[in-house]
Amino acid sequence: MQLLDIATYFTSESDVSRVRKGPLADADLQRLYAYPPRPRRPWIRANFVASIDGAVTADGVSAGLGTPADKSVFAVLRTLADAILVGAGTVRAENYGGVRFSDDEKTRRADLGLSPVPPVVVVTASANLAPDARIFTDTDIPPIVVTAEAASPDARRALASAGAQVVEVPGDTVGTTAILAALDGLGLHRILCEGGPGLFGQLLSDDAVDDVCLTTAPFLVAGGAGRISHSAASSLRRMTRAHVVADEDGTVLTRWVKHRPTARG
Repeated sequence: MQLLDIATYFTSESDVSRVRKGPLADADLQRLYAYPPRPRRPWIRANFVASIDGAVTADGVSAGLGTPADKSVFAVLRTLADAILVGAGTVRAENYGGVRFSDDEKTRRADLGLSPVPPVVVVTASANLAPDARIFTDTDIPPIVVTAEAASPDARRALASAGAQVVEVPGDTVGTTAILAALDGLGLHRILCEGGPGLFGQLLSDDAVDDVCLTTAPFLVAGGAGRISHSAASSLRRMTRAHVVADEDGTVLTRWVKHRPTARG
């Protein structure tokens, strides 16, 4: 991978001025994708891959669009996160399991002051998850399930029995404010949202997305695949380009950060 463009940006925990245009080492990627220094509230980063024509899946899953460069950055992003945030629909569609790291990756996380493995935080208003799903059975640490207190008590108890830490929020939905409050209450501030489009669209509508890492895979897909986000109404949010990275196979990886106007506009 090579760095094609970089903007001076003030939120990084790392000194991005040390990253030069040209070939990138793993340490360079960690600098480019570092979170803000010691965030005091959940910083929501979304990571998606899409085709050139905007498809978010191929053959029904996002993995069909994966390239070596995308997988490398995906691994780096997980290494830097306190928690992985994902909607229940994506957990079911992608057959999610827990995060697994090598000993070297755990050591790098320890050097950053992070726990050995980030939990997966699943958002589901209904608590409709199968207790024998991979998210519960194939993981080093239990997932956290954020659900509505109006969800079936039996469903909530089943998830707790499967090992999940169940966090109940008031009402019959799980809104953005409740998600952020739950994450903050758990001390999870470096958040990597991996989907799906409905959860991403909700966060966008509520202006809760701070950072978007988007991979454009070198494929055309057509068909009826959806976009990386959807919601009931459109929501225009200006973003600032942080960097552009490209791989020799045509993959383009960009990072965009929420635009914060200066006093001059």
